[in-house]
Amino acid sequence: MSIDYRHIKKYSSFIKNKNYSFSREKILNVLDKNTIDKAYNTISNWETYKPTPLLNLKKLSKNLGLKNIFYKDESKRFGLKSFKALGGAYAVEQVSAGNKNVVVSTATAGNHGKSVAWGAKRLGIACKIFISEFVSDTRADEMRKLGADVVQVKGNYENSLNECIKQSEKNGWEIVQDVAWDNYLTVPKLTMAGYSVMIEEISKQTNQYITHIFLQAGVGGMASGVIAGVARYFKRIPKIIVIEPENADCVLKSIDVGKLTKVEIEKESIMGGMSCGEVSLVPWQILKNSVNNCLSIPDDDIPLSVAMLAKGYFGDDKIIAGECSAPAVISLNVSCNNGEIKKDLELDMNANVLLIGCEGDTDIKLYNKLLSKGSEKLSNVQ
Repeated sequence: MSIDYRHIKKYSSFIKNKNYSFSREKILNVLDKNTIDKAYNTISNWETYKPTPLLNLKKLSKNLGLKNIFYKDESKRFGLKSFKALGGAYAVEQVSAGNKNVVVSTATAGNHGKSVAWGAKRLGIACKIFISEFVSDTRADEMRKLGADVVQVKGNYENSLNECIKQSEKNGWEIVQDVAWDNYLTVPKLTMAGYSVMIEEISKQTNQYITHIFLQAGVGGMASGVIAGVARYFKRIPKIIVIEPENADCVLKSIDVGKLTKVEIEKESIMGGMSCGEVSLVPWQILKNSVNNCLSIPDDDIPLSVAMLAKGYFGDDKIIAGECSAPAVISLNVSCNNGEIKKDLELDMNANVLLIGCEGDTDIKLYNKLLSKGSEKLSNVQ
C-alpha cells in the first residue's frame, strides 16, 4: 500500500496562544488531584474495565519524519465505542450515590447520552435523554436499547438542553450534563475527571515521553479532561494543539481573543460531536492558558482519513475510527505538510505525538457512508 499522505492537507485557521502559560497548580485547582484519582480508582474497578489500546502508527511516523505517533483507540471502551463512556457513566454513579430511586437526565448529540444510559442501566436506575431533531435515529435507538427514555426535541442541541433542564426541574430529575453553566459545575467536573483516565493509562502504556498532543474539541470537555490528566500524571509537559471544525471553532476564537467567544454555527459539521458553538465554563478555565495552538479544519478529508485508518495505511492496525477520530490524523498531517506550522510546533525526529481516537463507529450508518466515500477517493489517489 503506497500513498502520498500529502493528499490530506486542508486546514482553515492556525493560531498560537498569546496567553500560553501551563501551570499544573492552576489546572489542578480547577480539577483537583483527589477528584482525578477517585475517578481512576472507581472506573478501574468496574467489572468490565480494561485499558484501551495505545497503537503505534509506524507507517505515518516514518512518512512524516517523527519518532512515534501513538493513537489511543477509544473505539474499544466498554463496548460503547467512545471515550464518553468514561465521563457520563462515572458522573451517573457519583450523582446517584447508591440511591435506586434517582432519575437521571441529559441532553446529547449521541455519545454522552449513550454513556449516561449505560451508567444508569448498570446501576438499575431510570434515565431520560433529550435529543435534537438532528440526532440520527441510529444513535437514538442505541440509547433506547440501553433502557433510556429518549425524547426528541424540535430544533438544535441547545433546544434539547433547555427542554432537559425544564423537565428535570419540574420532575426532580438529576441532570448529568457534560456542559457547565452558572451554578452547574460539579457534574461537568466529574465527566472531565472520567476522561483523565485515558492519560493515566497512557502513562503506563509507554515509556516514551509524549511531546505533542492533538486534541479534538467541541465544548472542550475531553480536551480539558486530558490536560488535567497531563497535569496529574505526566512528568513532562507536551505541546497541546486543539483541533476543531472550521464552522465551529469556538475554542480557537476564544483563545485568539483571550475571552469566551460564542460562534454562530451556520452549517453543521459532519464532525457532529465537535460541532459546538460555545466553550463550556469549566473547560475554559483550563484551556485558556494550557493550549499552545489551535487548528481548524474543513470536513473535506474526513471520509478519506476514515478509510485510510480502516485499511491500515497509517500503521500495522486496521482502525475503526468515527468522524470525530479522523481529525486527529488530519491535523497531524496538515501540521507536518506545512513547513511553517511544522517548524513552529517543532515536529521533528524527536517528536512523540499522541492522537486521541475518541470514537469508533458509534453511528454505524454514517460510518459506512464515510468509509464507502473515502474508499472510492482512496482508489483515485493511489
